[in-house]
Amino acid sequence: MSYINDVLEKAIRMNPGEQEFHQAVKEVLETLEPVINKHPEYARAGLLERMTEPERQLMFRVPWVDDQNRVQVNRGFRVQFNSAIGPYKGGLRFHPSVNLSIIKFLAFEQVFKNSLTGLPIGGGKGGSDFDPRGKSDGEVMRFCQSFMTELYRHIGADTDVPAGDIGVGAREIGYLYGQYKRIRNAYESVLTGKGLSYGGSLARKEATGYGLVYFVDEMIKANGKSYRDSTVVVSGSGNVAIYAVEKAQQLGARVVSMSDSDGYIYDPKGIDLDTVKQLKEVERKRISEYKLIHPQAEYHKNTERIWSIPCDIALPCATQNELNGEDAKLLVANACYAVAEGANMPTTPEAVDIFLKEGVLFAPGKASNAGGVATSALEMSQNSIRDSWTFEEVDAKLKEIMVNIFNNASEAAKEYGYENNLVAGANIAGFKKVAEAMLAQGIV
Repeated sequence: MSYINDVLEKAIRMNPGEQEFHQAVKEVLETLEPVINKHPEYARAGLLERMTEPERQLMFRVPWVDDQNRVQVNRGFRVQFNSAIGPYKGGLRFHPSVNLSIIKFLAFEQVFKNSLTGLPIGGGKGGSDFDPRGKSDGEVMRFCQSFMTELYRHIGADTDVPAGDIGVGAREIGYLYGQYKRIRNAYESVLTGKGLSYGGSLARKEATGYGLVYFVDEMIKANGKSYRDSTVVVSGSGNVAIYAVEKAQQLGARVVSMSDSDGYIYDPKGIDLDTVKQLKEVERKRISEYKLIHPQAEYHKNTERIWSIPCDIALPCATQNELNGEDAKLLVANACYAVAEGANMPTTPEAVDIFLKEGVLFAPGKASNAGGVATSALEMSQNSIRDSWTFEEVDAKLKEIMVNIFNNASEAAKEYGYENNLVAGANIAGFKKVAEAMLAQGIV
């Protein structure tokens, strides 16, 4: 354990003040002791030291002009963390909270998530502190063009393939791709999440949410449970949340909540997803508008009490560290038996410990929300062969991948003495594939 402690201390010392990154590294390293004991060659090769240091981290200025003809300046990031098993792959996040620590933690998590999919993709992440909310299409276009004018030189179909994330949807991907194509004079698979008219994949929009539900379905079935007639609490109202709700409802669940950054709705009759889609995907309005259409629903300002709603299954799909220890105690007290992360690291370490201690089935994001990046890799495959698959074909491949991730994480946990601990199992299963690739490639 001293080797792991030394690596962790060095990572903290070398990256001062980066709390989110420290949290992510600590959560992974603490589960790897039995793996290092069984494979001392990993320590001799300095694998953990190399895995916790990005191969490349980029930070750049993004100047753009708003609709009042004023010059604005934001900061752009791209962290290319590990390419041992394939080109860097991971989303771009546009949100005021974005900083180097958050992008680095997301990129580090992405390495193991991408490994778990079984597809040949490495890990990276990027974004900006730009906030697209309330901006006109023209402002968003000018920002995206400026952002890509720097980013283009660092990415490519066989180098680094970004995708969308929070604040980066179909509109933003279109503007980014148009600028890349304009500068490079090349029509290639350099961004995923593209529109269907220019190389996108069917089921990509639904993939993370559907994949989350497929993973949970396999997890709860292995424990004698079912979505049928269960009550589900979901946070968030972006793509992940919307399509997690859709698939859960298709499997017979009653989903009673959704949220955005302003607050949450509770509808005891079950969420009317058509209303949410209209508000969020078409009109880009706040979730509070739901109550105007469905007066039986409750709207609560801020999201602090969303986890106090009694439920069988909880799916945090909003943002990092949204579900804390007190929330976990409420869920346990209300007999919630399964929690699965749709967002990236939405559950604090204290909350995770409570769930594991109390026997709540817990699915970590690097496993349960891997459906999005898996389908992005399927989009890359379709682009490479100049073909497109049907929704049903992509959905079937997605379900197979998510079932395999659950089985591999479950088996790895059992092999290394962490039975029923999918946090450890996902870390180990993701780590081992990357570790073997790094050993084979020498000290690079």
